[in-house]
Amino acid sequence: MNILITGVSGFIGRTLATALSAAGHQIKPVCRSEGVDFKQMLSVEHWLPRLKDVDAVINCVGIIGERGTQRFAVLHTQAPSALFHACAQAGVRRVLQISALGADESAFSAYHLSKRSADDCLRSLDLDWFVLRPSLIYGPGGKSAELFMRLATLPWIPVIGDGQQALQPVHISDVVLTVMKSLTSPEAKQTLDIVGPDTIAFAEWLQTMRAAHGLSRTRIAHIPLWIAMAAAYVGRYFNPMLQPENLRMLQRGYWADFTPLARFLGRLPHTATAALFFSQSEPTRRAS
Repeated sequence: MNILITGVSGFIGRTLATALSAAGHQIKPVCRSEGVDFKQMLSVEHWLPRLKDVDAVINCVGIIGERGTQRFAVLHTQAPSALFHACAQAGVRRVLQISALGADESAFSAYHLSKRSADDCLRSLDLDWFVLRPSLIYGPGGKSAELFMRLATLPWIPVIGDGQQALQPVHISDVVLTVMKSLTSPEAKQTLDIVGPDTIAFAEWLQTMRAAHGLSRTRIAHIPLWIAMAAAYVGRYFNPMLQPENLRMLQRGYWADFTPLARFLGRLPHTATAALFFSQSEPTRRAS
């Protein structure tokens, strides 16, 4: 297949492009390093020339925090919506949207609301679409995983409040396999939550990451929410992940039923093990 992928310079897009190329697909990358400024691609006319001879489209563009000219409304909603309408006009029927767990009716953050707006746009079109909503993705090269890995190696692990915020991490190989199957599945028009099989508290997730480094468990430093929020208001100028709204999203926690994903994949998603933190490849499959 000839596949147009947006955001190939990011963790998900880069990993997908590598895997799809290895599987024999032809990749048409769209990113700044390829001379395309996504935030300028706001009309159908901008996208139509790029859809010539394209069989499928995967939108992987996403930012975790706004910075400079990078705005949620433009990158998460306006540009993807223009792309989706262009696909409908050009006859590119297979369109995959990489959204995010929590971009549903419960969404409250600008991040999730902007993702959901693009999801709704795609779902409204007569296309063979998939809206894929990954949880926290781990594996080498992920920015959020790298940040949490650094926290996990500290002598004391800092957490917000009691550290019991619920997470359902998913390995990057499960994301790749879901995309692979979505490209050819006859059962299109699906919204799938891509989540791991285990719900784990944030504090315990950091201890698991610590174990992946070969380090023993350590004590937890409980940071009151108001102190963490105050630090985030300063830290956001140095790291886009350190946004107050991201702390609110973490505080809420996100989880979903993994059985629809397991049915779609034909196996269970992977339980986190130490080796998986440093591998992008598909581990040995287990029976579902």
